[in-house]
Amino acid sequence: MRLLYFTDTHIRGTTPKNRKDNLQETLERKLNEVGQIIKDYNIDYVLHGGDLFDRPDVSISIVSNFASILNSYNVPIYIISGNHDVYGHNPNTIGRTILGLLDALNVVRIIKENEVIYLNKGGVRVQLTGQPYTYNIDHEGYKGEYIVNEVSPDADFSIHMVHGMLLNKPFIKGVPYTLIDDILDTKADITLAGHYHSGFGIVETNNKYFVNPGSLIRITNSLREIERHPKVVFIELKDSINMKLIPLKTALKGEEVLDREEIENHIFKSERLFDFKQSIDAAINFDKLEINEILMEVSNAENVSDEVKKEALKRISNAQMRNIGDEI
Repeated sequence: MRLLYFTDTHIRGTTPKNRKDNLQETLERKLNEVGQIIKDYNIDYVLHGGDLFDRPDVSISIVSNFASILNSYNVPIYIISGNHDVYGHNPNTIGRTILGLLDALNVVRIIKENEVIYLNKGGVRVQLTGQPYTYNIDHEGYKGEYIVNEVSPDADFSIHMVHGMLLNKPFIKGVPYTLIDDILDTKADITLAGHYHSGFGIVETNNKYFVNPGSLIRITNSLREIERHPKVVFIELKDSINMKLIPLKTALKGEEVLDREEIENHIFKSERLFDFKQSIDAAINFDKLEINEILMEVSNAENVSDEVKKEALKRISNAQMRNIGDEI
């Protein structure tokens, strides 16, 4: 059995500021190349790790174009929903989304929570399961969605797809994530992850494979994205597991499609916002204050600059004004 895995295509009709090209045209070329790889490698099934779309309500003109490309693959496409595919990070809204529409039209096949699918080809039987993104998937002590507890004795291999922040090493403080070392108890032979755009490639531990090739498209405001080359994963299952990363030939070098100046400006703004938050947190205990007291504390805080005070006051007042009105 031969499978092809890729993730985080983020299909959209507009081009982010940090890209120099036409994103829609670039996506078309990449997905058409994926179709050629499917033919060249005689792929039986395609697996997608979520965030097929960049938002749940992409325009019909965009959808029809890309649905046509996906249909041209002529093999079943199994997918889980990512946070961008649904409304409010809630997979239960899938029926009102464009991804849900493609599922209804049999363009793709969405794997639902707790659903078990069996793939059969060439005498090989695979148990396929998936976990869509949920807001608490990477919360501390909440790793069950990454772990497969039961595998059918009739299955030769088990594959589990998850759209979550699965990583091979610790990440930035304050960002929830799950380490591969935290889920080694899984009975899945292969765990395929998405969501983390930089990816970590193929990691083999205790005869189990953990895979994230990174997003197919580079839209993250990260300097690391300039150095990264988009890839897909070829998986062959016979008596054993064989897999490899396939770089996309149509993916140009990062400096040719990513605007370094725009990315650096974004990073600078993010750092200023982080410094702002840190300075406020250091000066004030928000947990013990009401909103009016916060206003007074911020304006009088000795360790906060006048510029920061004014910004804090403005943001709080704007937040108050937005909340005026009837509750829904």
